[in-house]
Formats: sequence, structure tokens, C-alpha cells
Amino acid sequence: MKNGLKLLIGAACSLVISACDVDQTKEGELPEVDVNATGGQLPEFDVEGPDVDVSMENKTIQVPDVDVSVPQENEQ
Repeated sequence: MKNGLKLLIGAACSLVISACDVDQTKEGELPEVDVNATGGQLPEFDVEGPDVDVSMENKTIQVPDVDVSVPQENEQ
């Protein structure tokens, strides 16, 4: 049961990650190592998520009319 849940979570995560478009816009840079070290630079990324349409529409659904007669328990 736990393995199935792990597999389902892994599949969901990979689907979400594969739907994103990631472009690296700046290279990373490590600081020089000396006594007077200055800070390095982290890489920058532009991430665009997928377009999701969550519009709703109203629909009329015909349901059957059901008549149920329940007998009374204490009928005399």
C-alpha cells in the first residue's frame, strides 16, 4: 500500500515538473577563496507554468422522478 502511494506521489510530481518550462538566464558563480572573499552569485531562472483553463459551464441534467412508498411500522 505504501509503495503504491509513493509511486502515485512520484508520478504526480513528475507530471507537474514536466509541465513547466525552465530557462536558465544567468550562470552560477562560486566566490574566490581567499581571506577577503566576496559573495558568489546564484544562477537565475525564468519558470513559466502551464496554462490551465478552469472555466465552468452550467448544464441541466434530467433525473428520473422516483416515488417511494414506505409502509408505516405501527399501522393498525
